[in-house]
Amino acid sequence: MKFTGQILKMSTENGKPIQYHLCLSNDLIIMNQLIGKKIRMKHIGYECLSCGKDEKLYRMGFCKKCFFESPYASETIIRPELSTAHLGIGERDLEVEKSIQLHPHIVYLAYTGDVKVGVTRESQIPTRWIDQGATFALPIAKTDNRYEAGMIEVALKEHLADKTNWRKMLEDDFEDDLDLKDFREKIKEYFPEDFKNFYSMEHEMVRMDYPYEAPQKINSFTLDKSPEFEAVLNGIKGQYLSFEGGNFINVRAHEGYVIELEV
Repeated sequence: MKFTGQILKMSTENGKPIQYHLCLSNDLIIMNQLIGKKIRMKHIGYECLSCGKDEKLYRMGFCKKCFFESPYASETIIRPELSTAHLGIGERDLEVEKSIQLHPHIVYLAYTGDVKVGVTRESQIPTRWIDQGATFALPIAKTDNRYEAGMIEVALKEHLADKTNWRKMLEDDFEDDLDLKDFREKIKEYFPEDFKNFYSMEHEMVRMDYPYEAPQKINSFTLDKSPEFEAVLNGIKGQYLSFEGGNFINVRAHEGYVIELEV
């Protein structure tokens, strides 16, 4: 079968194992069913996530113009501590920013090769953890808006990483007795004084089960450097497809690419 369309990040359903679906324009492809099968992928163009133009993408699936103009690519997406919607102040589009920022947010710990701190909307749990390839995750605070969560993250990342090392994540190496509750208790003292009331111990640690086994070697490739390839799909973790020979492609990093997919 052959499919053609714009790549979006894979949608997921939490389970044992996690179920993955590749969003390719109007098609939703069940990727778990393709594990062990040969896949052919060919890059044929671009489609900006905002304006839809076929021109080389700049970042996050946006062309250069849209990256600097769209509220969905604003700096507060990456740096929640810069959020101002709670003050009624807009950056690019106040109504869009309200729809993103003025909802309960979760500050969490996750193990993605190392223990890290992160922020996401409450409605994005466990999707956010799955997209990052977290093996374990544990909420440590619930805030009323994105700014509050961002301020807690800023303080905690002085003591913990706040980014995922993709290679360590894919190595899938962890200790069975790892307990993020220990980290939660140790970092309580680092919460900003004005935000200590958001600290929470009510959640249990969650473990994610991926359709994946780590290969002996790990190499990444992109559709810019390898616009056409064919290989057997071995597994999936985070937003990475794992192919034979230890070759990986990050699906989310290719949002907005238009491809032909043959299975």
